[in-house]
Amino acid sequence: MNIILLGPPGAGKGTQAARLVEERGMAQLSTGDMLRAAVKAGTPVGIKAKAIMDAGELVSDEIVDGLIGDKLDAMDAGQGAIFDGYPRTAAQAASLDTILGKRGRKLDCVIELEVDEDALIDRITGRFTCVKCGEGYHDRYKLPKVAGVCDVCGSTEFRRRPDDNAETVRTRMAEYRAKTEPILPIYRARGLLRPIDGMADIGRVSEAIEAILGRS
Repeated sequence: MNIILLGPPGAGKGTQAARLVEERGMAQLSTGDMLRAAVKAGTPVGIKAKAIMDAGELVSDEIVDGLIGDKLDAMDAGQGAIFDGYPRTAAQAASLDTILGKRGRKLDCVIELEVDEDALIDRITGRFTCVKCGEGYHDRYKLPKVAGVCDVCGSTEFRRRPDDNAETVRTRMAEYRAKTEPILPIYRARGLLRPIDGMADIGRVSEAIEAILGRS
């Protein structure tokens, strides 16, 4: 299957994609991760992207489309793909159809993780991780059993992402509404859109996605 996970930053797309990779053997195609990997590897696309980013400009759709195509070409024909963070615009949605079609693939469904903005801000601004092992915690929902000590490795060092603040989250939400939400009607008209409650706990979100995809 080839699916898109849609939702604003913090909606849980990465968490659910990781589960699908582990349980179904699908490949997660995250444009951000692919860009960083291409830059680090010094590929032709990576070199071009690095020059653009170093100049403070946005990477073009052409480069992103190239990354997606290269990743699909490197995958086994029978392996499913999860598009995470792509497409973000109507133009990219059209490009994805072309990219898939050239490779004998088609889009099976678009899963939208619906969120409440205020609740999402609470979710994001309260999270922090263990510096040593990466275990995740939250000020409200998941504190270490012993204050200041990681449950997993015993480390006493934690960190928060500098962009995990209310102002940044609201800016991301506004960008998502302006650029990405307009593509939802496109997929709804094609009968591909499957909205689910992205504010439910992780297990329930996983169950809802599994119900959509079936037990294949």
